[in-house]
Order: sequence, then structure tokens, then C-alpha cells
Amino acid sequence: MNLVKVNNITIGGNKQLVLIAGPCVVENEYITLSTAEKVKSICEKHGVDYIFKASYKKANRTSVESFTGLDRDDALKILRKIKEELNLPVLTDIHTEPEAAEAATVADVLQIPAFLCRQTDLLVAAGNTGKVVNIKKGQFLAPQSMSNAVGKVESTGNKNIMLTERGTTFGYNNLVVDMRSFLIMKETGYPVVMDATHSVQMPGTGNVTGGNPEYIAPLARAAAAVGIDALFIETHPDPENAKSDAASQLPLDKLEETLLPILAIDKTVKGL
Repeated sequence: MNLVKVNNITIGGNKQLVLIAGPCVVENEYITLSTAEKVKSICEKHGVDYIFKASYKKANRTSVESFTGLDRDDALKILRKIKEELNLPVLTDIHTEPEAAEAATVADVLQIPAFLCRQTDLLVAAGNTGKVVNIKKGQFLAPQSMSNAVGKVESTGNKNIMLTERGTTFGYNNLVVDMRSFLIMKETGYPVVMDATHSVQMPGTGNVTGGNPEYIAPLARAAAAVGIDALFIETHPDPENAKSDAASQLPLDKLEETLLPILAIDKTVKGL
């Protein structure tokens, strides 16, 4: 397997899973910074490598009235503050080719949203930055089809790639996670990530996306048993009032208790 380096963090190669976590979107400096500080504290306590996650803008919202983010410069400034003051690597989403270079001025990992995982120009633009590229598997794709997305990034000479499972459309308004997906995507030679919070979403249920957050923990434990390389969790101090993905984010005060059994399973499976 190709090991992926994010600053001083190594992902893959039978190492302990890495946590990618933070609020869905940069809402304001206080929530973003305080969440990063709390998650960092938990990870340091338990010896877990941590990558902070928050979208500096949200292009894929259910309704035109939904919050899409702060001013771009303001949001990137907040992410830079987390990167520099907390010494944390940062992951953020991009949605268009110009955003790749823009976000790369701050982010260490550029994330391709699931709905955009077939967009050739976007994948190539992300690859050309030289940053780590995390490609989310589309809800509409079989895991073996992700080899094509990998090839598009590899065409730029960039082999810093991760692949993320976030559930597959199962009828209307529902997603399922096929645990075989991680093993199939690992055949590309790149680390695999479990997105435990988007996997419990219920898309298309009205003018906001619904969710079943009670299934975050069991799905994450199951994925750890398969042998994932990183775990992705959106977490918020007050999910009910979050400006994006309110129905599927994990309450910040439940993160530590959720994480501990997942880490235990991960260590057992990997013989650590």
C-alpha cells in the first residue's frame, strides 16, 4: 500500500487509524477553534493522530436558503489560525477547479465531495496542487469504480490519495454501507477512510438532509473491524443548531466515549 503523509502523520500501512474530525462547515471562529481544541485534547490523551476538518464553503446544500459558508477569505483565515496556532493539519472540501489552488494555500488535504468524484477537471486540479487528495466515493458508485477517480489524480503525478466510503444510495432517502467497499477500494493501493457521519444521513427528506446519528458508533466500529486507515467524523458542540448537517453530526461531548471502543477494535485487528 502507498503510505500517505500529511505533515508528520502517516496514514496506511497497518498503523493505528487517524482521526479526521471537526464541524461540517466553518460557521464562525469560536465554534471552529473550540471544536479543534477539544478534539486535539482528546486525541493527545489517547495517542491518536488528528487532522482537523471543516468545509470553508458548502456548495452542495438541499435548499437555496441553506447556509453555504462565510466569506471565503474569512473562512480560510480561520482555518489558517487552526493550522498555525494549534499546529494541526487541515482538510477542507473543494467544488470547482479554481478552488483547488485557493484552498491549497491553507489546507493540507483537499477533499473531493462524493457527488463530484467523477469530475475529471476537478480531480486533475486537486492533483496538480501536490496536496493529499481525499476522494469520497459517490453514493451512486460501486467501490471498484473508484479506480477511475484514482487514475485521474495519478495522471498529474500525485500519488497522495485517500478514498472515503460515505454510504451508498439504497432506495429513496436512505444510505447503506457495504463493508466490502473498504477492501475493494484498498485494492487501488491507497488508504481507505470511513465517513461515519455522512453514512447515517437520510438525503432528500424535505428542505434539509435528515439523519440517524445513533448509528454512527456501530458503523464506525464495524469499519474498524474491517481495517480502515482513518475515521472521518463531523462533530459539533451543539448539532441541533449547526448550520449544516445538523441531523447527522456527532455531539462533541460524545466523541471521546464513541472513539474509545473504535480504537480498541482497530488495535486488535491490526495487532498493535
